[in-house]
Amino acid sequence: MKLTGAQILMEVLKEEGVDSIFGFPGGATIDIHDNVVKTGIRHYLVRHEQGAVHAADGYARVSGKVGVCIVTSGPGATNAVTGIATAYMDSIPLVIICGQVPTHLIGNDAFQEVDIVGITRPCTKHNYLVPSVEELPRILKEAFYIARSGRPGPVLVDIPKNVQQAVTTFKPNQKVRLKSYNPTYKPNAKQLHKVVELIKAAERPVIFAGGGVILSHSAEDLTRLARSAQIPVTMSLMGLGAFPGTDPLSLGMIGMHGTYRANMSTAECDLLIGIGVRFDDRVTGKTDCFAAQAKIVHIDIDPTSIRKNVPVSVPVVGDCKSCLEILNTLLAEEDLEAIKASRGPWLEQVDQWKQQYKLAYAQEEEIKPQFVVEKLYELTRGEAIITTEVGQNQMWTAQYYHFDRPGHFVTSGGLGTMGFGLPAAIGAQVAFPDALVVDVAGDGSIQMNIQEMATAMQYKLPVKVVILNNCYLGMVRQWQELFYDKRYACTCLEHGPDFVKLAEAYGATGFRATRPDEVEDTLRQGLATPGPVIMDFRVCQEEGVYPMVPAGAPITEMLLV
Repeated sequence: MKLTGAQILMEVLKEEGVDSIFGFPGGATIDIHDNVVKTGIRHYLVRHEQGAVHAADGYARVSGKVGVCIVTSGPGATNAVTGIATAYMDSIPLVIICGQVPTHLIGNDAFQEVDIVGITRPCTKHNYLVPSVEELPRILKEAFYIARSGRPGPVLVDIPKNVQQAVTTFKPNQKVRLKSYNPTYKPNAKQLHKVVELIKAAERPVIFAGGGVILSHSAEDLTRLARSAQIPVTMSLMGLGAFPGTDPLSLGMIGMHGTYRANMSTAECDLLIGIGVRFDDRVTGKTDCFAAQAKIVHIDIDPTSIRKNVPVSVPVVGDCKSCLEILNTLLAEEDLEAIKASRGPWLEQVDQWKQQYKLAYAQEEEIKPQFVVEKLYELTRGEAIITTEVGQNQMWTAQYYHFDRPGHFVTSGGLGTMGFGLPAAIGAQVAFPDALVVDVAGDGSIQMNIQEMATAMQYKLPVKVVILNNCYLGMVRQWQELFYDKRYACTCLEHGPDFVKLAEAYGATGFRATRPDEVEDTLRQGLATPGPVIMDFRVCQEEGVYPMVPAGAPITEMLLV
């Protein structure tokens, strides 16, 4: 059948099972948007292109599907770059459709022309400039395949306006053939036999789980492994929810703001099994001291991640789910009772660390932000989908809201993008309309994409925003307090907006708490109120996130006050 390029795009989106798109139209995407409204695909008009990518990102993280967004050429495309880089750092599968000036104008500095392929090459898994309408179906199918396969990531497709308007014969359901791209899903069985022998011999093992466990849908397999061999589990920020946070074997988060027991267990273990992790600098601290007594197993689908940051004793390239399934099968053939019995002294030591330094704070006359997060956890019973902005609000949420299931914690880990949480919450709410979705924010970061409250209102998406308002860029202020003699240069936000009135200006509902005894009622009211809600909690300005490991120090050198 004869179709235009814009029509072909719609047909491929339907073939790929796309049900929701986030976008902002422009001159270079008029033809695409004209065709979107003729399909059954829902289009969500955001108020900024960065919001479109973050919303698609949040949708992808909670649904497990490829997120899709559409932006126009020039400034529309460049506005999307931060969102693309965010998804790239956290390995989130997205397809970003960009409009582009007609092919005969490319390179002529045409109106709203920019080389978005060149700009995004370092922060996409792959990208394309579509040369002709005949090439469009193949490129689109490849984009979705690349985005979701192997180590996932964002793929950008730049479609010139004349390609959108040109007509060609479309053949449905074309097969993807990429000779040079073949991710390794099945691991080398010999390597996994080595891992089993290490598990049997280890006296002080630890599992370190990352975002790859969640992306590969292997949380249940990880839980089975940990419980059957009685191995404590620590998680990266991106791995929270990969293992139940309330399980006795959970060590909580590792790294710069990790728990005392997680950092000490990693320092003292004799076997560290890293699964779906990058060994990021915020996790390892000084790499020479990281797990210095341990043999390290690294399981990851991306071979370039292995041995990149830390030395590895047993590398295993493969999909986390395939690797864990095989490991569990191999371990089932061993004497698990003997293995469990050998863990007694190690688990006792871990429990001592847990009792010695618990996450704690002193609730005084001012509202402590940790108290707000704890109350949020209690009132939601840990069942909400939580997104965060970036900074202290993010770390307090990671520490005090216990995630028992994957896909319930949505945050910008690798890039640390302020302004991520609200549009990501919108994307998560689109994916699960009946779920309770809460964005925990700071008063600084929420303002970076606050315009997306209009999107939430337009589409009746009942996201709740909990602002831990300390009138500062809190995480930077904390570093200034500790390392810069309390010179709070350029971090004071005392002239912020009245967030209750701002909520009302968007047609939403606003609440405020200024005293500890108001926190629970404010949360109850806010969570129970239909539609989008902003809750403004005026918290203690001087409160910090602890434990804290100074940058570049060993993770055992924690500031605990």
